[in-house]
Amino acid sequence: MSDLFAPAGGWRVRILDLSATGTERVLEEVGGFPSLMVANAFARRYVRDSVERCRGDGASGRAVLDAWFAFGEDAEVVDAGEQGWRSHNELHDFAARPAGAEECDWRSIDPRRHREDDSP
Repeated sequence: MSDLFAPAGGWRVRILDLSATGTERVLEEVGGFPSLMVANAFARRYVRDSVERCRGDGASGRAVLDAWFAFGEDAEVVDAGEQGWRSHNELHDFAARPAGAEECDWRSIDPRRHREDDSP
């Protein structure tokens, strides 16, 4: 399951802490995604989960967005250019509509989990 055009080491997703400033915003980079499609799916699910963690009971879409911009985490696929998933394309929909469990399940496609599963 590899992508002919993946960079050496696979695609990377950068996780950004929206409550921090400057270089402190970068929480981590998750590497080893075998294809851009999987990296994009991970970034989308990660942000979807972050939005859901900012959703209060009965909160309006605007309140969810305000909380996410203050306390949430964004994700971007490194060096993917226009082909990389961007949160701003779906953020308002995420805030307006609560997600199901699968939409937030970034852990199942996290390459770090798969590397740990391969350990003896």
